[in-house]
Amino acid sequence: MISKEDEKLLAALKHNARASISDLARMLNLSRSTVQTRIARLEQSGVIKGYSVDYGEDYLASLVSAHVSIKVRQKLTAKTNVELKQIPQVSALYAISGEYDLIAIVQAQSTEQLSHILDDIGNLDGVERTNSSVILETKFKR
Repeated sequence: MISKEDEKLLAALKHNARASISDLARMLNLSRSTVQTRIARLEQSGVIKGYSVDYGEDYLASLVSAHVSIKVRQKLTAKTNVELKQIPQVSALYAISGEYDLIAIVQAQSTEQLSHILDDIGNLDGVERTNSSVILETKFKR
């Protein structure tokens, strides 16, 4: 269980993970050493797994995105998951029920790059077939 102070620290880091320890200490009215200790404890306990980059809306709007349904040979599912994780343009991978086993979210710089990535996915050992849907427009996102 984390404390209310830890929740405030997590909220501040979620807002800006690049904030300095000094800035966080000022925001939270805590000492620098207290903030460093709390962050270290949250990292060691696994509450904070890592830090990431949030892309700007203009950059995201310039990408070509697609949902790629993937049918996998069952005995090779784990291997296929690892190989898909190695493709930087695969931003998410979900196990699903139904005719296909996985849905990958792919984000590419162009339709040409997307085509090459789809070929790469289709050629992975264990992939039986794929079905892709290019995202034309985002109506809303929460």
